[in-house]
Amino acid sequence: MNDLIPSRKRVYDGLKFNVDLLETTPSRGTTSGKTHRDIVIHPGSTIILPLLSPDEVILIRVMRYAVEKELWELPAGTLDHREDPAVCAARELTEETGYIAADIRPLCRFYTCPGISTELMHAFVATDLKHVGQKLQEDERIDVHTVRMDESLNMIRNGEIQDAKTIAAILHYRYLTN
Repeated sequence: MNDLIPSRKRVYDGLKFNVDLLETTPSRGTTSGKTHRDIVIHPGSTIILPLLSPDEVILIRVMRYAVEKELWELPAGTLDHREDPAVCAARELTEETGYIAADIRPLCRFYTCPGISTELMHAFVATDLKHVGQKLQEDERIDVHTVRMDESLNMIRNGEIQDAKTIAAILHYRYLTN
Protein backbone atom coordinates (compact mmCIF):
# COMPACT_ATOMS: atom_id res chain seq x y z
CA MET A 1 0.00 0.00 0.00
CA ASN A 2 1.04 3.65 0.22
CA ASP A 3 0.52 6.79 2.33
CA LEU A 4 -2.73 7.69 0.56
CA ILE A 5 -4.19 4.17 0.69
CA PRO A 6 -2.81 2.37 3.75
CA SER A 7 -5.13 -0.65 3.36
CA ARG A 8 -7.31 -2.40 0.80
CA LYS A 9 -9.74 -5.28 1.40
CA ARG A 10 -11.73 -7.27 -1.19
CA VAL A 11 -15.38 -7.22 -0.09
CA TYR A 12 -17.07 -8.63 -3.20
CA ASP A 13 -15.98 -11.01 -5.98
CA GLY A 14 -18.33 -10.76 -8.95
CA LEU A 15 -18.65 -12.20 -12.42
CA LYS A 16 -17.71 -8.99 -14.26
CA PHE A 17 -16.12 -6.87 -11.52
CA ASN A 18 -14.98 -6.90 -7.89
CA VAL A 19 -15.37 -4.37 -5.10
CA ASP A 20 -12.55 -3.33 -2.76
CA LEU A 21 -12.88 -1.32 0.43
CA LEU A 22 -10.06 1.21 0.63
CA GLU A 23 -8.92 2.95 3.78
CA THR A 24 -7.69 6.41 2.80
CA THR A 25 -5.85 9.12 4.66
CA PRO A 26 -7.55 12.49 5.04
CA SER A 27 -6.72 15.29 2.66
CA ARG A 28 -4.35 18.05 3.66
CA GLY A 29 -5.74 20.49 6.18
CA THR A 30 -8.31 18.13 7.70
CA THR A 31 -8.12 16.76 11.19
CA SER A 32 -10.47 13.79 10.81
CA GLY A 33 -9.23 10.21 10.96
CA LYS A 34 -9.20 7.62 8.22
CA THR A 35 -11.93 7.48 5.59
CA HIS A 36 -13.23 4.56 3.55
CA ARG A 37 -14.18 4.20 -0.10
CA ASP A 38 -15.84 1.39 -2.05
CA ILE A 39 -14.03 0.96 -5.38
CA VAL A 40 -15.28 -1.12 -8.31
CA ILE A 41 -12.32 -3.04 -9.73
CA HIS A 42 -13.18 -3.39 -13.42
CA PRO A 43 -11.23 -5.13 -16.23
CA GLY A 44 -11.95 -2.34 -18.72
CA SER A 45 -14.32 -2.07 -21.64
CA THR A 46 -14.83 -0.97 -25.22
CA ILE A 47 -17.32 1.15 -27.12
CA ILE A 48 -17.62 1.12 -30.88
CA LEU A 49 -18.82 3.86 -33.24
CA PRO A 50 -19.95 1.85 -36.29
CA LEU A 51 -20.20 3.93 -39.46
CA LEU A 52 -22.10 2.55 -42.45
CA SER A 53 -20.99 5.67 -44.32
CA PRO A 54 -19.30 8.91 -43.22
CA ASP A 55 -22.75 10.21 -42.24
CA GLU A 56 -24.57 7.03 -41.07
CA VAL A 57 -24.15 5.69 -37.53
CA ILE A 58 -25.43 2.42 -36.13
CA LEU A 59 -27.10 2.85 -32.73
CA ILE A 60 -28.65 0.18 -30.59
CA ARG A 61 -31.69 0.29 -28.33
CA VAL A 62 -31.01 -1.84 -25.23
CA MET A 63 -32.82 -2.51 -21.95
CA ARG A 64 -30.76 -1.31 -18.97
CA TYR A 65 -32.13 -2.93 -15.85
CA ALA A 66 -30.20 -0.66 -13.46
CA VAL A 67 -32.23 2.35 -14.64
CA GLU A 68 -35.28 0.28 -15.61
CA LYS A 69 -35.61 1.57 -19.17
CA GLU A 70 -34.37 1.17 -22.70
CA LEU A 71 -31.52 3.45 -23.76
CA TRP A 72 -30.03 4.52 -27.07
CA GLU A 73 -26.36 3.51 -27.11
CA LEU A 74 -23.42 2.56 -29.24
CA PRO A 75 -22.40 -1.10 -28.97
CA ALA A 76 -20.05 -1.74 -26.06
CA GLY A 77 -18.77 -4.50 -23.82
CA THR A 78 -16.50 -5.60 -21.02
CA LEU A 79 -13.01 -6.93 -21.74
CA ASP A 80 -12.46 -10.60 -21.04
CA HIS A 81 -9.44 -11.39 -18.85
CA ARG A 82 -6.36 -9.77 -20.49
CA GLU A 83 -8.24 -9.36 -23.78
CA ASP A 84 -6.93 -6.88 -26.33
CA PRO A 85 -9.42 -3.98 -26.53
CA ALA A 86 -9.53 -4.13 -30.37
CA VAL A 87 -10.47 -7.82 -30.21
CA CYS A 88 -13.21 -7.03 -27.69
CA ALA A 89 -14.49 -4.19 -29.90
CA ALA A 90 -14.75 -6.47 -32.95
CA ARG A 91 -16.51 -9.17 -30.92
CA GLU A 92 -19.02 -6.76 -29.36
CA LEU A 93 -19.73 -5.08 -32.70
CA THR A 94 -20.77 -8.40 -34.22
CA GLU A 95 -22.62 -9.71 -31.16
CA GLU A 96 -24.70 -6.58 -30.66
CA THR A 97 -25.21 -5.18 -34.18
CA GLY A 98 -24.63 -8.13 -36.49
CA TYR A 99 -21.89 -6.32 -38.42
CA ILE A 100 -18.21 -7.09 -38.92
CA ALA A 101 -15.76 -4.32 -39.79
CA ALA A 102 -12.87 -4.43 -42.22
CA ASP A 103 -11.36 -1.49 -40.32
CA ILE A 104 -11.49 -0.82 -36.57
CA ARG A 105 -9.31 2.02 -35.33
CA PRO A 106 -8.83 3.63 -31.91
CA LEU A 107 -10.71 6.86 -31.21
CA CYS A 108 -9.94 7.70 -27.56
CA ARG A 109 -9.81 6.26 -24.04
CA PHE A 110 -11.51 7.53 -20.89
CA TYR A 111 -12.38 6.52 -17.35
CA THR A 112 -16.12 5.98 -17.09
CA CYS A 113 -16.54 6.97 -13.44
CA PRO A 114 -13.13 7.46 -11.76
CA GLY A 115 -14.60 8.47 -8.41
CA ILE A 116 -15.79 4.90 -7.80
CA SER A 117 -14.41 2.66 -10.55
CA THR A 118 -11.15 1.63 -12.26
CA GLU A 119 -12.98 1.04 -15.58
CA LEU A 120 -10.99 2.39 -18.52
CA MET A 121 -13.08 2.45 -21.69
CA HIS A 122 -11.43 2.17 -25.11
CA ALA A 123 -13.42 3.82 -27.92
CA PHE A 124 -13.08 2.66 -31.54
CA VAL A 125 -14.44 3.68 -34.93
CA ALA A 126 -15.54 0.78 -37.14
CA THR A 127 -15.86 1.21 -40.92
CA ASP A 128 -16.24 -0.93 -44.06
CA LEU A 129 -19.08 -2.83 -42.41
CA LYS A 130 -20.67 -6.06 -43.61
CA HIS A 131 -23.84 -7.51 -42.10
CA VAL A 132 -23.48 -11.11 -40.87
CA GLY A 133 -26.24 -11.29 -38.21
CA GLN A 134 -26.35 -10.63 -34.47
CA LYS A 135 -24.84 -13.09 -32.00
CA LEU A 136 -26.64 -11.96 -28.86
CA GLN A 137 -26.05 -13.48 -25.47
CA GLU A 138 -28.99 -15.33 -23.95
CA ASP A 139 -30.09 -12.42 -21.74
CA GLU A 140 -29.68 -9.66 -24.36
CA ARG A 141 -32.44 -8.00 -26.35
CA ILE A 142 -30.97 -5.37 -28.66
CA ASP A 143 -32.61 -3.54 -31.55
CA VAL A 144 -30.30 -2.11 -34.22
CA HIS A 145 -30.99 1.25 -35.89
CA THR A 146 -29.19 3.31 -38.51
CA VAL A 147 -29.32 7.09 -38.04
CA ARG A 148 -27.64 10.00 -39.75
CA MET A 149 -24.78 11.63 -37.80
CA ASP A 150 -26.70 14.92 -37.51
CA GLU A 151 -29.70 13.00 -36.15
CA SER A 152 -27.50 11.39 -33.46
CA LEU A 153 -26.29 14.87 -32.50
CA ASN A 154 -29.90 16.04 -32.23
CA MET A 155 -30.69 12.98 -30.09
CA ILE A 156 -27.89 14.04 -27.72
CA ARG A 157 -29.06 17.65 -27.75
CA ASN A 158 -32.69 16.81 -26.95
CA GLY A 159 -31.90 14.18 -24.30
CA GLU A 160 -32.93 11.08 -26.25
CA ILE A 161 -29.39 9.71 -25.89
CA GLN A 162 -28.62 9.69 -22.16
CA ASP A 163 -25.77 7.19 -22.09
CA ALA A 164 -22.54 9.03 -21.21
CA LYS A 165 -20.17 6.72 -23.09
CA THR A 166 -22.25 7.07 -26.25
CA ILE A 167 -22.37 10.84 -25.91
CA ALA A 168 -18.59 10.99 -25.35
CA ALA A 169 -17.74 8.79 -28.34
CA ILE A 170 -20.07 10.54 -30.80
CA LEU A 171 -19.03 14.03 -29.74
CA HIS A 172 -15.33 13.13 -29.74
CA TYR A 173 -15.60 11.70 -33.23
CA ARG A 174 -17.71 14.54 -34.60
CA TYR A 175 -15.85 17.48 -33.09
CA LEU A 176 -12.32 16.29 -32.32
CA THR A 177 -11.51 14.14 -35.36
CA ASN A 178 -11.98 14.69 -39.10
